[in-house]
Amino acid sequence: MTTAGTDGYTLEPLPGSWSGETFLARAGAERTVVRLYGGRSLARGPAAPEVDAAVLTLVRGLLPVPDVLEVRRADPASGSPGMLVTAFVPGVRGDLALGSAEDDEALGRLGHGLGHVAGLLACMPQPGTGPFVDGDLRVGSFGDEADVGGVVAAHLDRLHPDDGWGGDERAGLQEVAERADEVLAGVRRRSLVHSDLNPKNVLVAPGTLEVVAVLDWEFAHAGHPVTDLGNLLRHDRRPAYVDAVLAAYRDRVPVTEGGADLLDRARAADLVALVDLAARRGANPEADRAHALLLAVARRRDWHAVPG
Repeated sequence: MTTAGTDGYTLEPLPGSWSGETFLARAGAERTVVRLYGGRSLARGPAAPEVDAAVLTLVRGLLPVPDVLEVRRADPASGSPGMLVTAFVPGVRGDLALGSAEDDEALGRLGHGLGHVAGLLACMPQPGTGPFVDGDLRVGSFGDEADVGGVVAAHLDRLHPDDGWGGDERAGLQEVAERADEVLAGVRRRSLVHSDLNPKNVLVAPGTLEVVAVLDWEFAHAGHPVTDLGNLLRHDRRPAYVDAVLAAYRDRVPVTEGGADLLDRARAADLVALVDLAARRGANPEADRAHALLLAVARRRDWHAVPG
């Protein structure tokens, strides 16, 4: 649905956005992207637009991100939502490029670019684990959900027996979560985490497949350096893609963090997002895919498992 103003200004939902809060704005030949902080974003508080703008400013120059054009804090008294306006960046969504890749060479180029982004993020240090609470990017606390085991405990009641979560599956998930926290404890430092770094949130240039923009930073936080790597490798398991992602990541991070257990750590870290998404089964296609994947992991007690 497109909303048009009397001055020729139009606002239409941005294709691929599941939040329903991101819009493509047109005024003549000029295009911008407008994010309105309503709906699910209200839980983040009135400072959410300032946090997102600050993260974009932090990474700009190291990663390709849109320019911040305007920031407006929410006003709870008047009911006015927060707003973030950024420049429009042309490009092809990474998930569409990945889905149409027909050979290992294209998969390798895509994987290398995405792994490079994850590696850069993993080398941006943070003082601890937690959400960003204001425009100064002060780090808060995740409380009891600061590790995989805590996240599983907090969401277990939302994984229903009617959806396949019997006693064995629940026990399997808890066992995998305990092992995951043991594996992740081998790297103690914390870094900037995009937290939704999947091909859908990346734009690439047609032809070259070079990453031209990393989008949708609403879940950014301070956390384990390997978190974004796990997200990138969640669903697409084609060897040419996986190998390229891992190789590019290893090129950026310390040698001690790029060892043979890197893929194990990536899958372990991604359990946090999988559990959160799976608990929202039915909300969107990604939540449904995550639920199927997490159920397979729990049943086989193996974070490398896939559905089917």
